[in-house]
Amino acid sequence: MGGMDDIESIKKLKARYFRTMDTKDWDGMRRVFTDDVVMDTTASGGSVINGADEFIDFLKQAIGPAVTVHHGHMPEIELTSPSTATGVWALEDWVKWESSGIHGFGHYYETYEKADGEWRIKSSTLTRLRLDVDGEQ
Repeated sequence: MGGMDDIESIKKLKARYFRTMDTKDWDGMRRVFTDDVVMDTTASGGSVINGADEFIDFLKQAIGPAVTVHHGHMPEIELTSPSTATGVWALEDWVKWESSGIHGFGHYYETYEKADGEWRIKSSTLTRLRLDVDGEQ
């Protein structure tokens, strides 16, 4: 498998990332990451988190109680070796807590790593073009 098959596998990986986040399938989401993933959510008020288990713990606290809708679009994926790749995804997300929410637009800048025949997210940096924050609705 190579080339377009790898790119398609990475697209499916990112689709699982969004689906498992929004359905709060934390075990399923954990499997999309390398153990040593680096997640940078500073553009949304988060931080740089090292490690998949640590990131899942962060998400459970940050968005566990919220209704979330994440859409990723227009992937730009480049294979950099047989086992590494980079990608950029346009993002729109909507997060609603009990009394507040956000509606954001931006991009994910990511790296991927293939091990044991499976692609996983190795690093991800979230950038924002716009982030609307609302209060009581």
